[in-house]
Amino acid sequence: MIQRPRGTRDFGPEEMEIRRFFEDMMRQEAVLHGFREVSTPIFEHTELFTLKSGPGVVEEIYAFQDKGGREICLRPELTASVVRFFLNDLTTFPRPLKMFYFGQCFRYERPQAGRYREFFQFGSEIIGNPTPETDAEVIGLAAAIVERTGLRDYRIRIGHIGILRELLSRTGVEGDEALPILQKLDKKMYTEAEDLMTQAGIAPEVMTEIVETTKITGPISVLDSFEGPARDYIKEVCDILLAMGFSNVSVDLGVVRGLAYYTGMVFEVDAPKLGAEKQICGGGSYSLAELFGGEKVFSTGFAIGFDRTLLALQTEGAALPQERLTAFVVPVNDMMRGHAFKLVSELRRAGISADIDLMRRNVGKNLKFAAAVKAKYAIIVGEKELESASVTLRDLSSGEQSLVSMVDIVAKLK
Repeated sequence: MIQRPRGTRDFGPEEMEIRRFFEDMMRQEAVLHGFREVSTPIFEHTELFTLKSGPGVVEEIYAFQDKGGREICLRPELTASVVRFFLNDLTTFPRPLKMFYFGQCFRYERPQAGRYREFFQFGSEIIGNPTPETDAEVIGLAAAIVERTGLRDYRIRIGHIGILRELLSRTGVEGDEALPILQKLDKKMYTEAEDLMTQAGIAPEVMTEIVETTKITGPISVLDSFEGPARDYIKEVCDILLAMGFSNVSVDLGVVRGLAYYTGMVFEVDAPKLGAEKQICGGGSYSLAELFGGEKVFSTGFAIGFDRTLLALQTEGAALPQERLTAFVVPVNDMMRGHAFKLVSELRRAGISADIDLMRRNVGKNLKFAAAVKAKYAIIVGEKELESASVTLRDLSSGEQSLVSMVDIVAKLK
């Protein structure tokens, strides 16, 4: 028997009902915030991601040559695709351009709890001006989505990569030379970061200052020991979020997001009950457009790990939604099948979820099946009922039943 590929999953009907419920919820929240949905291809030119993350990323993604000899890969994330789409077709749209998306991504990595080779991301991007309001808007959307899912225990941690870049810049370490150090600091690999800083000629006391800076966390007041535009910028972002009603916001200068294209504010959202793999969302302001051949534009955004968010909800014991079929139509014999199909079609056209016997079971077995699929009601179509233009409506939870006129059945079910 052929098995599914490692790191992928099959989703049954009940799982898909839950996933679609939360997927639609996220979409609705984004629309409420003035974002509009976009979609990009599942595969892109590999160069799109090597330009962003370096040639080493090929080892971590599904990259291959197509039949025309072109270097192609399955997308490992969506931000690069959306920026490419913006440069191809959306540069004339009014700014700020507020976009959101949902889709599958693929990475070749070791599968573990909440981490798969095929996974799903919900995200958003704003292309506009570098203002605290713009960054606060994307963090606010991420927080609003997490709150709307019903997740109770989550934390928003905000940093600014400019603070660490400034500390490194004072020692003459900038650009590509600073990136490996930032990546190690991002992963809290302090010994490796110190080795790189030593190789770059950074004095021990400065190394200590840089490492200790990444450990600064707490309320907004922890920024009082710093000076400069980055500190003031974070304070403004936090003030706006407080005005929006989000109080579980803290400053964490250890949020580095060690990717070269991040330029300013960076943030992460954690669900502590997930343990070591607690991050469910991350993002910040970045610069990618000029890397892909366009003019430099300010961009900021985030991606929510959809699978990990659902896992966090399950860990909290959240009540997950269940879709129930409203009505299951049961003909009492073959003579009644035509009438039953007419009725089930009328219910469906009226927006009522309805199903019907397709197996030619007897009434007793059909009622057992209707209960097994968790239908709310069974509608029994019989000869005696039809003589009075009625059907028997049975509540499958209580067992109570009554005769209902065919004229009234739609209103009754609604």
